[in-house]
Amino acid sequence: MFFKNFKVWETELAGRKLTLETGKMAGLANASVLARYGETEVLCNVTASAKPREGVDFFPLSVDYEEKMYSVGRIPGSFQRRESRPSEKAILTSRCIDRPIRPLFPKDLRNDCSVVATVMSVDPDCSPEVTAMIGVSAAIAISDIPWDGPISGVNVGLVDGEIVINPNLEQRAVSDLVLTVASTADLVAMIEAGANEVDDETMLKAIEAAHEENKKIVEFIKGIVAEVGKPKFEYESSDPDPEIMAEIEEFCIEDVKKALDTDDKTVRDAALLPIYEAVHEKFDERFEDNTAKIDEIMYLVQKHVVRAWLKDEHKRVDGRGIDDIRPLNAEVDLLARVHGSGMFTRGQTQVLSIATLGPMNDAQQLDGLDEQTEKRYIHHYNFPSYSVGETKPSRGPGRREIGHGALAEKALVPVLPSIDDFPYAIRVVSEVLSSNGSTSQGSICGSTLALMAAGVPIKAPVAGISCGLITGDEGVYGDFMTMVDIQGLEDFYGDMDFKVAGTKKGITAIQMDLKVHGLTFDIIKEAFAKTHKARNYILDEIMLPVISEPRAELSPYAPKMVTLTINPDKIGDVIGKGGKVIQEIQEEYDVKINIEEDGRVYISGLDVDKCNGAAEVVRLIATDPEVGAFYNGVVTRIMSFGAFVEIAPGKEGLVHVSRLDVKRTEKVEDVVNVGDSIIVKCIEIDDQGRINLSRRDALIELEGMTPENDLEEEEKNRKPRRDGGRGHGHHHHRNDKKD
Repeated sequence: MFFKNFKVWETELAGRKLTLETGKMAGLANASVLARYGETEVLCNVTASAKPREGVDFFPLSVDYEEKMYSVGRIPGSFQRRESRPSEKAILTSRCIDRPIRPLFPKDLRNDCSVVATVMSVDPDCSPEVTAMIGVSAAIAISDIPWDGPISGVNVGLVDGEIVINPNLEQRAVSDLVLTVASTADLVAMIEAGANEVDDETMLKAIEAAHEENKKIVEFIKGIVAEVGKPKFEYESSDPDPEIMAEIEEFCIEDVKKALDTDDKTVRDAALLPIYEAVHEKFDERFEDNTAKIDEIMYLVQKHVVRAWLKDEHKRVDGRGIDDIRPLNAEVDLLARVHGSGMFTRGQTQVLSIATLGPMNDAQQLDGLDEQTEKRYIHHYNFPSYSVGETKPSRGPGRREIGHGALAEKALVPVLPSIDDFPYAIRVVSEVLSSNGSTSQGSICGSTLALMAAGVPIKAPVAGISCGLITGDEGVYGDFMTMVDIQGLEDFYGDMDFKVAGTKKGITAIQMDLKVHGLTFDIIKEAFAKTHKARNYILDEIMLPVISEPRAELSPYAPKMVTLTINPDKIGDVIGKGGKVIQEIQEEYDVKINIEEDGRVYISGLDVDKCNGAAEVVRLIATDPEVGAFYNGVVTRIMSFGAFVEIAPGKEGLVHVSRLDVKRTEKVEDVVNVGDSIIVKCIEIDDQGRINLSRRDALIELEGMTPENDLEEEEKNRKPRRDGGRGHGHHHHRNDKKD
């Protein structure tokens, strides 16, 4: 056999076949696994550099989830017709894979490591994200790269109150929960969730169900490792020399404690500067071969102080109690001309969110691997350097900013009104003005305020809060403590940032970041209880007193929306040849018109009267003329025998000269001219579809005028008309007229 190392392993996951293959593809990578779940196939490769990267104090891991459009049988829609920058969903999936695998690498490893998961085939019923996570775990586990895995990941849905592992396409469409859980054999390593106000108990049961399924796949991968796993390579540890560490700590620890003991980040940073200078002045010359390690040692000294305070003394750097929240403030209407604005401040963290409403054709178009083609609600999160007192040019959002924006979006989508109830595209931008921890949760609170101020009728307000964790020195989980509303240092030096957003009724979003291998269910239960209590306090005491419910009226600067439904067969008539009819309506009434394939029409503009006027025109175009109905028409042509009147774009009828007025009319121009607006009544539609109109009847019936002549007698005396064979009252489109 050509591929002598080719092997295939097979198991079952949620009732569908899962296979992992190795030994055939990408032979030069440290390890390669082709993961196949149903007909979804993801090639997972992992590589590591032979030597550590110089001058870094972190583990340089990169995770890339690559979406290939050929996997769903499509050619990319870009100008170059090739995949370019990763989609937002690809970035979020990369982060989702990164979070559970990163803590399992040695903390002192500095070799570059690259993980690439390439989606090559997609079965809509079998998640490529889950397939990639399992394939990546297997690839790292069998490689020679040091790692304390494997892990497994699954999706969980909630369909008709029942927990479903890896729901298929049909189940996902009606699920009240979109949950991803990654686990080691013993611990929950990652949680990412979006939910329709799911209660804590149900969420915990869903996580437990996922963990049980994950344990089976972890054992499956362990069996593969036992068969083909490579010995892990030796590496040069980056840990500082213990003697240097002890000497520097003894020299500066008391000064570090004094510097850290403040609730003001600016004061703390200023107090630490002279300590750093003193340490370098004393130790640089003595340890010239290790000067790059001195700052790393200073980081470890601060970490030791903060963790010891929390764990042993239940003391927080800003003096708060373990379950106390920093001082809070909420405001709305900070910006004059925007559609809605809200600012949320928590300690030194401050986020200003701005809501913008637009017509439905402002919805974001998506070109991804799943069935979602557009996004009505868009949430963007910006984290400028000034928010942390630094100077750095803006280069667009990074993966962190995209992730935080997506988390806020996930938290708020479940409470948004339906398109039928509120036919707007909605964009919220969260500008981080100052950051000292939990900006993503601040953006959720600020965005709730902005949406309510903008008049978006959300079902319930949403608040977000984070919970931190300190475990035993060696990750001993029986000896842990949690704290609510972690600030920057507690996030930086702690073991967990467990973010939970929701309404008073239930959870709408979860994101969990860990620096340890995973969590026990006791920790998760405690985090749920503390965050639930905290977000209820934020809602009741801080946010709702500022704005208790969504405003009944939109901002005068927001577009007004009128909706109607027409026969889908009439959409072509409304659009007109080359879009001429719809463009003329939009220009005349200063509106935007968006028409869905099912006949729903959305008309938006700043003036509601103009929106209603445009809607009436659309309704006229899409409705066949009715005998007995009255119309406001415009005279388009004048003949000796009468006037042609347009009662709707593309629809004309003839008002015979005898029916132009309540008195005898000798000459059409004596009564009307081209361009005049007149009220007419439809009196006949003949078998050829020609429309006959009467201004005379309209004047008599609507304005109570009395006829001054006998119409039947007058018509008898008039000579037969001659119109050159063109025939009057043809129902035709203006677009077909000759100039």
